Amino acid sequence: MQLDLNGITPQQFLEQYWQKKPLVIRQGFKNFQDLLSPEEMAGLACDEMVESRRVFKANDEWQAEFGPFESYEELGEKDWTLIVQALNNWLPEAEELIQCFDFIPRWRFDDVMVSYATPGGGVGPHIDLYDVFICQGSGRRRWRVGDLGPHKEFAAHPALLHTEAFDPIIDVELLPGDILYLPPGYPHDGVTLEPSMSFSVGYRTASAKDMVSAMADHIIDNDLCNEQIADPDRELANGSGVVNHSDLARIKQQLFSTLDDKLISEFSGRYLTQSKCELDLPEDHLGFQSLDVTEQLKLQPLVKLGGLRCLYFEATAADGMLYINGEQIQLGETKESLIALLCDSQQLTLEALTPWLADDETLNQLTDWVNAGYWYFDDIE
Repeated sequence: MQLDLNGITPQQFLEQYWQKKPLVIRQGFKNFQDLLSPEEMAGLACDEMVESRRVFKANDEWQAEFGPFESYEELGEKDWTLIVQALNNWLPEAEELIQCFDFIPRWRFDDVMVSYATPGGGVGPHIDLYDVFICQGSGRRRWRVGDLGPHKEFAAHPALLHTEAFDPIIDVELLPGDILYLPPGYPHDGVTLEPSMSFSVGYRTASAKDMVSAMADHIIDNDLCNEQIADPDRELANGSGVVNHSDLARIKQQLFSTLDDKLISEFSGRYLTQSKCELDLPEDHLGFQSLDVTEQLKLQPLVKLGGLRCLYFEATAADGMLYINGEQIQLGETKESLIALLCDSQQLTLEALTPWLADDETLNQLTDWVNAGYWYFDDIE
């Protein structure tokens, strides 16, 4: 699978469009094939571990239901949509689609959402707070996109936040292989013209409110930031009830000094690698020994589990620090290139790992990850 941005480079896309304005990319994928069939998608939505929903109208009122689902017959042949979140957690083929957009770092990546819709189906006009590449699969879908502005939003259903009518700046019919890029804040509405599938590659960040709240929990749980304000150079106060400029500066300094690179990286590394959806992890320890891993690597590469979040910071990689699935891992110094390999690669080959397999500590850690299901061998007889 290869992405064609219609003659512009990824650098030009980032400079001209990313978080700036929408873009229609005709035939961004040549000969695009659905990553799965509607029947396979319906099967996923029957699984209680998979996040799914369906949206439709009943008596001209919007409705939304959440999976797992047992049947779809009652919905008829038009005017409904089935959605599955985090397809990349369950379908390895979704990784190839994600890799096409890897000019954006994975810490910004959210998930791949797939939707199947019958004629007339959609989820209504709405505004998203994340960047998304909507990749049209089989069928056709009409998209209308409005401009930024003070659009009024309202609850069309407890699970559906819609926006008021808008004048479109884009009114386009997407065909298989076409892509619609939308930055946050642009109202949009997609209506299916014939049975169709679309695959949305989404990128988001947490709000400052959510990050501050989670960091406060991290500080409390780890008993951090206990230093109090020290003011041995205090000057005579002109009033007992005033916080003067010097004191305000002290208070600000106390708060800002806690937010050093170490605290922020340790917290955000854990926070950003936590999966918001279930991962397809084994229930029990898989029982691999180190020798089993090295022998299997001679036959096939290790594959990173779909949806597994793994990242590192330039500032601490030289110290051997990386973050996987909400955990902080210390691999030790001199392993910066190994950390980059683990976080940047979807597959780990014997050739790439050979420099590290002679180190028992590294091999044992890798074996632990295989037993946890973070990396796996695709074909074990």
